[in-house]
Amino acid sequence: MAKPIVAIVGRPNVGKSTLFNRLIGERRAIVEDEPGTTRDRVYGTTDWGGVEFTIIDTGGLQDDREVEAESSAQIAMATRNQAHVAIGEADVIVLMVDARSGINAGDHEVADLLRRADKPTILVANKADSTSRRDSVFEFYELGLGDPIPISSYHGSGTGDLLDRIVEALPEAEEEEESEGPAIAIVGRPNVGKSRLLNALLGQERSIVSDVPGTTRDSHDTELIWAGQPVTLIDTAGIRRRGRVDRGIEQYSVLRSMRAIDRSDVVLLVIDATEGFTAQDLHIAGYIAEQKKGVVVVVNKWDLIEKGSSTMEEYRAEARRQLDFMPYGPLVFVSAKLGQRVQQVIDTALAVVTERHKRVPTAALNKMLKEAVADHPPPSKPGKWLKFFYATQADVSPPTFIIFMNDPAQIHFSYRRYLENKLRESFGFTGTAIRMSFRGRDEGR
Repeated sequence: MAKPIVAIVGRPNVGKSTLFNRLIGERRAIVEDEPGTTRDRVYGTTDWGGVEFTIIDTGGLQDDREVEAESSAQIAMATRNQAHVAIGEADVIVLMVDARSGINAGDHEVADLLRRADKPTILVANKADSTSRRDSVFEFYELGLGDPIPISSYHGSGTGDLLDRIVEALPEAEEEEESEGPAIAIVGRPNVGKSRLLNALLGQERSIVSDVPGTTRDSHDTELIWAGQPVTLIDTAGIRRRGRVDRGIEQYSVLRSMRAIDRSDVVLLVIDATEGFTAQDLHIAGYIAEQKKGVVVVVNKWDLIEKGSSTMEEYRAEARRQLDFMPYGPLVFVSAKLGQRVQQVIDTALAVVTERHKRVPTAALNKMLKEAVADHPPPSKPGKWLKFFYATQADVSPPTFIIFMNDPAQIHFSYRRYLENKLRESFGFTGTAIRMSFRGRDEGR
């Protein structure tokens, strides 16, 4: 089920990124050191009171010097773009203003847009970290967006009240009809060829069952039979604009892709071979990895690449470097325009579905664990050696493994990755993320 989206909008330097980092519990808007994710992302998943939702930092990462270097017209244009993106895609909008500097024309400009939108909007006065500033937030009533909530995103005060308001404003989750087969989402930046790929796939000799609107805005779910198996294709096309693609439209593609990814079993990440891997491609790939979905990297427009004897292998090597946090994703080189190798796309996706539902016998899993630890013992502190007791597979889709040991807090992320690599060497799991959990022995009783 697609998670609802909450967008934080407002002028530059009002503290949107600080609030974003606090709500998701990490400094992701600045740098991401956790292995397996991309850097400088502007979205994350959080929950409050058992309600999970996606939160978007729409303000970008502008420091004071960058803002001073821009003209007021450019700042106003960037603000409008961000507000338009939020209005179009978010379920709830948080408008952040600065209690320290007070109300100004930029706040009125964004408020005017939001007031005309049929979206729940929550007004937040940030930097209200003193009694006088909390008392001064009432001037923001003139924006016409209801009661302003005074908070300090830096210190965390007032954020609980804000989260309560957000959860109250979120729409009720809609139950989706169960599909007989796996859901495969087609995602990617604008103009990489998603629509052409979908048309090429449907142009094959396949039986199309239905073409119905999906729950994702501006997407379509197409149910079809592929090699005797029912499949649902989730299309996120229709987000292109003539001329230059600006930042707002790029963010549009990420938001729509996220909604489709949430609903899918396997994601077709479409890359433009002529442009290589861009920051937006990596943003989307990072979200796929974070949500533990299956993935097939579809390198489109391969017919436009001048080829030599090693061109494909060189591209594979570059993909491994760029997608180092997702090395398990298979690549398929296609030309949707010419129909070259497009059948391999769904065939590969269905193979990934099979991998996601694979179960490993407990005896074979523990034999692998014993051999892996013997070949490369984990780094441990003197006098407190790490010991692994046993492992078991707890779930599928994604494959989930629980490993019991004496001190889970001491295991290093590099050793986690080592054990994951050993799992893949022994049992495959091509195209799918793996979830691994390390627990103390007492937690298993």
